[in-house]
Amino acid sequence: MSSKKIKKADIRGQKSLSSIKRQDLKIPEGISFSFRYYQDDKEKFSLGGRDARYLASLLRRLRDLSQLKAQEIINNKSKSLRCHGIVWQDTTEPNGFGIPNEDELVNIPYQFQISANEYGRVHGFFSENIFYIVWLDPDHNLYS
Repeated sequence: MSSKKIKKADIRGQKSLSSIKRQDLKIPEGISFSFRYYQDDKEKFSLGGRDARYLASLLRRLRDLSQLKAQEIINNKSKSLRCHGIVWQDTTEPNGFGIPNEDELVNIPYQFQISANEYGRVHGFFSENIFYIVWLDPDHNLYS
């Protein structure tokens, strides 16, 4: 082992970190996505067996949607997005997401497509400018 001493850096004369002026950047408006309530424990909403193309498409869709405001997504009539509310009685999950305090948290549950006719849907809900993803539904299993 070498017994050489490491020389201390001389930072005298350098600006301290507290004197560096911070630039205030305006964060662009748009929605954020949260996985706080994400559930992957139901086989029909599982990503098991999905390839990298699925994940890449999902991430691209989330990136692109994060440029928009919630109302722009909800009111979008694009056939490739198909964002609309979920009517639980018409689904295979008539009791909803099953998350704690769902009645207080979820005003309207929504779904949107990852891509036109491929890769399924994303199910969740908005709270202000955050979309909480609850289920990823690659095989369109929410509706029979």
